Amino acid sequence: MTDTLNKIAQIIQERKGSDPSTSYVALLQSKGLNKILEKVGEEAVETILAARDVKNGEEKSKLVYETADLWFHTLIMLSEMDLAPQDVLDELERRFGTSGLDEKASRGNS
Repeated sequence: MTDTLNKIAQIIQERKGSDPSTSYVALLQSKGLNKILEKVGEEAVETILAARDVKNGEEKSKLVYETADLWFHTLIMLSEMDLAPQDVLDELERRFGTSGLDEKASRGNS
């Protein structure tokens, strides 16, 4: 899994300075952080709707497809912020052995 995420992140990084007319990643990045965040939000909503549809009998492949889009756009967002997939994986690793309820309580969020 990590290898796939790293390969995608590397391609995103390489395309950062590419011609926006020849690269979707470069086009999105040329529009700035707000556009990237908009796409992440759009893909998150589409993923949520796909999950609901799958629960109601649609093919699971629909949810897989939308989740892949969400992950891809999230990787673009991380790249824009000079972060890598490993930063997120490290955070997940840090949480091993901690109850999800305890971790959430430690953040003080509801």
